[in-house]
Amino acid sequence: MAKKETIIIGIAGASGSGKSLVSSNLLKDFGPHEVIVLKEDNYYKELINMPLSVRSQMNFDHPDALDHDILRNHLETLQAGEKIEVPQYDYATHSRKSETVSVEPHKIIVLDGILILTDPALRQLLDIKIFVDTPLDICLLRRIQRDTVERGRSVASVLEQYEKTVRPMYLQFIEPSKRYADIIIPLGGKNEIAIDIIKTKMNALLGDG
Repeated sequence: MAKKETIIIGIAGASGSGKSLVSSNLLKDFGPHEVIVLKEDNYYKELINMPLSVRSQMNFDHPDALDHDILRNHLETLQAGEKIEVPQYDYATHSRKSETVSVEPHKIIVLDGILILTDPALRQLLDIKIFVDTPLDICLLRRIQRDTVERGRSVASVLEQYEKTVRPMYLQFIEPSKRYADIIIPLGGKNEIAIDIIKTKMNALLGDG
């Protein structure tokens, strides 16, 4: 196996499935000097020209809501050894913030997002494709806790969005994309055996034994 200078790990799954825990475990094990985590959420399309009342009703769980073209360009730029400016997303206003975050090239790029395996061109850039498979009732409970505490949403609004778009889009797009995964992880970041398998594959790709 030829050694690679940069590898990209894609971690997909339902919202609340535990993708972020898998990402944080890889970041902790390999260290921030080698790993950078990119969030697909930061690449939502800009909707600032729409009234907030309209933006809040958009389907953010459909692939069309995301600007995968910019995301792919950023991944290719990092692979080429150049830094990128990552957009930052404001969940309260459903729009991009004015500021960006500079990200330098890293040895390992971890891409975390619900819809990353639905895009054929994006999949081509991924060296390891992971799907975190968690029961939807657990995902919903985690989403309620996260969105009410971190994103200022009411429980009623979270449940309404879940019923209207989150669950239907999971069944239509996200769950079917599981077939493209190299590794499917039950129990998310708490599945130590699966995490060890991923780390072994990462080291093999990097030529680190």
